[in-house]
Amino acid sequence: MKKLFLIAIVTITLTGCFKEDLVNPIVNVTPDLKIESTAGIKLASSFVTDEVSMNVKLESAGTINVKILDISNRVVSKETMNVSAGDNILKVYTRALPSSAYRIALYNSNNVLIGITDFNKL
Repeated sequence: MKKLFLIAIVTITLTGCFKEDLVNPIVNVTPDLKIESTAGIKLASSFVTDEVSMNVKLESAGTINVKILDISNRVVSKETMNVSAGDNILKVYTRALPSSAYRIALYNSNNVLIGITDFNKL
């Protein structure tokens, strides 16, 4: 009886620890961040203060480079991120930037431009 009880406990424990990550989580995209094309970038607002939400949509998962360029096209910020295929809701923090016009550019791992958009830091 003890063996049967022990086997039942081990079986329940092992099945309880089974991780089921077979499906990518669904990202809820608000209408202001919806992108109709298969790839691109869209900001929630083109006027920002401390941060702005953006939707980055890609055809396949991979690594992207996010560059913020100033009005003279100099890179003032650069970050590398891993993203999944489809919609990815990301935040860009702009608190450290002085008030001016900027451009966010996305590049894939081969340095090919995916999308670009402008914003104004208030």
